[in-house]
Amino acid sequence: MDEKSNHNQKSIQKKDDKLKNFIERIERLSEEKNKINFDIKEVFSVAKSSGYDTTIMRKILALRKMDIDERLEQEALLKTYKNALGIYQ
Repeated sequence: MDEKSNHNQKSIQKKDDKLKNFIERIERLSEEKNKINFDIKEVFSVAKSSGYDTTIMRKILALRKMDIDERLEQEALLKTYKNALGIYQ
C-alpha cells in the first residue's frame, strides 16, 4: 500500500510539473507578445509622425494577409454596393 501511495504521489508530481511548465511557457510567450505589440505601436507612431495615415496602413496590412481570391471578391462586392448606393469612384 505504501508503494502504491508513493507511485501515486510521483504521478501527481509529474502532472503538476507538466502543468507548471505549460503555465510558465504561456507566461513567457505572453511577455514576448506584449513586447512585439509595443514595437508595432512604436512603428505606427513613427510612421504617423512621418505623415503616413496609420488607419490606411492597417487596412493595407489586412489586405496583404488576405487570400487573393477573397480580396478580389470583397473588392467586387464593395464596388457593387457603392454603385447601388450611387457612390462612384
